[in-house]
Amino acid sequence: MLVTVATVRGHAPRLAGAKLVVGLTETWGSIGGGNIEAVAIDRARELIATPDPEPELMEFALNDKVTSRHGVQCCGGAVSVLLEPLPVVQAVAVFGVGHVGMELARILARHSLDLHLIDTRPDMLADERLGVLADAVAQVHVHHVPLLPEEVLAELPPGTHVLIMTHDHAEDAALCDAALRTSGLGSIGLIGSSAKWARFRKRLADEGGHDAATIDRIKTPIGLTEITGKEPATIAVSVAADLLRTFEQDHQWAMLNSVPAVPERSAGR
Repeated sequence: MLVTVATVRGHAPRLAGAKLVVGLTETWGSIGGGNIEAVAIDRARELIATPDPEPELMEFALNDKVTSRHGVQCCGGAVSVLLEPLPVVQAVAVFGVGHVGMELARILARHSLDLHLIDTRPDMLADERLGVLADAVAQVHVHHVPLLPEEVLAELPPGTHVLIMTHDHAEDAALCDAALRTSGLGSIGLIGSSAKWARFRKRLADEGGHDAATIDRIKTPIGLTEITGKEPATIAVSVAADLLRTFEQDHQWAMLNSVPAVPERSAGR
């Protein structure tokens, strides 16, 4: 939630416009500390735990006659604080921007997300080829990595959903192994046939040392199973639809698991 000092009348700890960002366990910035900030944080976290929260305005009188939950603030003024939900921006990394990867990028670029496009082939990421993404809603990040594309995994935002669809099965295998070793990623998807996955699964176990539960983090085939077409655009639509469904499941899981314990705060916070 974004918390903003909307109006100030008289004396107050911060001027109008001061901002604070509230997460489930962390905060960034300050609207002045004390009871105002502590109560605003408590309420922001209550709103985070509700589906589709609406903006909310809170009023505070800063005098010693007001009963305060987190201590007294008697600056003498009055403050209104606006709480606004911030959208969670999903992140997707597409390793391999060939025929399917490019079609998928065109679809995902129409959504508000961080889109990372990674390829070892410079022609796949040429400006003229990616020109169709010029009006993208997404924030598009292009990574040309001549060697070891798996090194990009460590640079991705926490929770990034990874889709592996390069032109080289050896590259795909290395990416699968590296993705399983990278903490904080979202879903991991691999394009390919059941025969390809059987080889990969054995290699990940025998050479990579991964147990079955870890290997099961990789989803293959990717996309909606009921869509069986093999044209690049058809595969891309299927994969994008399945990914959007994953986004919704992430949101539902977060709502079910986001009711925080409200900690006691000192008056100095």
